[in-house]
Amino acid sequence: MQEELYIAFENYLNNEMTSEEKVDFENKLQNQESFKKQFELYKETTQFLEVKFSNDTIDFKENLKSISKDHFSDTNKKKSKVISLQSKWFAIAATLVVFVGVWFMNSGGNPTYSDFNQHENANFTERGSVIKDLKAAQEAFNDKNYEKAIPLFEKVLEEYKRPEIEFYYGISLLEVNKTAQAEVVFNNLKDGKSVYNQKATWYLALTKLKVEDFEACKTYLKEISSDSEDFEKAQELLNELD
Repeated sequence: MQEELYIAFENYLNNEMTSEEKVDFENKLQNQESFKKQFELYKETTQFLEVKFSNDTIDFKENLKSISKDHFSDTNKKKSKVISLQSKWFAIAATLVVFVGVWFMNSGGNPTYSDFNQHENANFTERGSVIKDLKAAQEAFNDKNYEKAIPLFEKVLEEYKRPEIEFYYGISLLEVNKTAQAEVVFNNLKDGKSVYNQKATWYLALTKLKVEDFEACKTYLKEISSDSEDFEKAQELLNELD
């Protein structure tokens, strides 16, 4: 959602992120060219609007903060809330959308990782001495707290090396922009004989998509067989890249 993207940009510019959020944001700036360009465009656009529509732009930014608190606060995680835009700053929000939209059109409209990173929830049923850490890793992953999940997965994998655990560990690494490490994990799974062979190929394609290596992404997509559950998504992404 563009709204969430603007909120993230504002929080970073106003130094209102946690240390983990800031590290993740700066990793994206460093590793994702399209994200960096969107951020730079947002800064330039809001600076222009602050001159042209000074008071309204302030209202727009304040409303973003309000939306951020309502939408992302711990006490409202399970509530969805619709917040109507006030007419006096609607034009500002619309202008931002137009500026970003124009950039996308000029950049060729390549798909992004965020368009395809819908992950299945982890659901481990194994029992043993590592069950406590495995359960904690599962909960962290399903809550999208990947920074927390990673060391838990690593602890489990020291004693209990299973393809399904490696798979979700790889996704966690990818989500926090540790793409080189994620690629190693997915390559090992791809070369193995587990049921995660094809899934790993799909995630290798996503890894290349995230770093905007589109040619390598297409190469992996073409390796996904028609009987894979990710085949349709792979064809969709391939069509968007061609």
